[in-house]
Formats: sequence, C-alpha cells, structure tokens
Amino acid sequence: MASVYVRVTQFVVAVAVCLLAGVIGSLFTTPAIPTWYAGLIKPALNPPSWVFGPVWTILYILMGIALYLVWSKGWERKNVQVATAIFAVQLVLNVLWSYLFFGMQAPYFALIEIVLLWIAIVMTIAAFYRVSVPAAVLLVPYILWVTFAAYLNYGIYALNP
Repeated sequence: MASVYVRVTQFVVAVAVCLLAGVIGSLFTTPAIPTWYAGLIKPALNPPSWVFGPVWTILYILMGIALYLVWSKGWERKNVQVATAIFAVQLVLNVLWSYLFFGMQAPYFALIEIVLLWIAIVMTIAAFYRVSVPAAVLLVPYILWVTFAAYLNYGIYALNP
C-alpha cells in the first residue's frame, strides 16, 4: 500500500511542479497581454492570444507526466538523477523566457534564451529516452510548440524594431 501512496505522491508532485512553473510564467505574461503584447506587430501564423493558455496547460501536464515516468524508475539510478537535473534546467529556462519576453518586454534577449531552452529540451528528451521512451515521447509536443514559439519570437523581434 505504501508503494501506491508513493507513486500517487510522485505523480501529483511531478505534475504540480510543472504547473507551478506555468503559474510563475503567467505572472509575467498575463499583465503584458492586453497592453504591450496587444500593440505588437505579429508574424503570420500567430494564433489568437486565448490559444496559449490551454496549449501551455496541456504541455505542462504532459511534462509532469513525463517527469513522473522518469522519477518512478527509481531515484537511486544515476540516469534518473541526470535526466531530472536536465529537466529542472529546462523548466527554469521555460520560466525565464516568460520573464524576458513578457516581463522585461525584451524579444531579442528572449530569442537568445529560447534557443537555449530548445537545446535544453532536446537534451531532456534524450536523457528521458535513456530512462523511459514514453516519457521522451510525451515531450515531443513541447519541443514542437517551443519551435513554433521561437518562430513567433523571432517574428515579433523582426517586426517590432
């Protein structure tokens, strides 16, 4: 019975940590949407602002499930520790992007940072793959969305000198 309790706790913590990153990012994002962001020239394919919240919520949940799948393989395993550390770095970079882009309203610095985030996500996927293939697969929508976000970030930077 303790094992079920541990697994449920790990699952809840893993998903909650990822959702918390989203909440922290939204503290920078939400105030800027109706003001600064609304006034920017956006690139082609820019979705309406309401799309981002649901998409990011789903991505954070998928990230949390992926983290749980890795963590549940056993914290004593070195590859689990390494994968989790890389995941933590990309999660911090994820929040940092929101701060740079929306909080500081600095698309140029956010563009540089999103490249680092993209690399960190690829590294996370590779590290997760070595522990749990399903965990790595769950991060594929995340890397695809961040690739799209990088396009949008570049477009906003280029269109708003």
